[in-house]
Amino acid sequence: MLSYKESLKILKETNALLEGHFILSSGLHSKQYIQCAKLLSHPAKAELICSSLATKIKEKFKQIDIVLSPAMGAVVVGYEIGRQLKVETIFAERVGGPLVLRRGFEIKENSKVLIVEDVITTGKSAIECSNIVKSSNAKLVGYACIIDRSNEENSIKDQMVSQMKFNIETFTEDNVPEDLKKINPIKPGSRNLSK
Repeated sequence: MLSYKESLKILKETNALLEGHFILSSGLHSKQYIQCAKLLSHPAKAELICSSLATKIKEKFKQIDIVLSPAMGAVVVGYEIGRQLKVETIFAERVGGPLVLRRGFEIKENSKVLIVEDVITTGKSAIECSNIVKSSNAKLVGYACIIDRSNEENSIKDQMVSQMKFNIETFTEDNVPEDLKKINPIKPGSRNLSK
């Protein structure tokens, strides 16, 4: 397995750890942002990170029948984890509201499902995926992600395994530090993209 230091080195080498002024999906501001898409654009390095995460997943969760990921950011991570675990991999998409299964994807009753994300902060998308699992009368075995940014503030932390925990300081709109105010903010996430 990769250490935290080795994982951080890969994030930096692939420019997945960004510095600047970011407005997160939550509306909070930060000086750093982890763009897993940059990591995933380097397949060999992404494979190393996902291999380490897959080892942790095997240690924590004994049986997995299917990997479910929310689109967009987690699709590639879910695929790679599913490939390494040798299990079926599907994804949920947001279509004018909550995440849903499309494209003929289905979760069979009593299947054991692992939800895989790229980054978990609030856990909102992961919890939406868990609702799909429940409505399919399947069993949620847990959650996995490359980066846990939740700072222990989400309701799924006891059922989650991550490659690395990463604390990024965030600020409310009325509490943005002066040095950050001098940088034009960008919204790097995909949650609120229009159609």
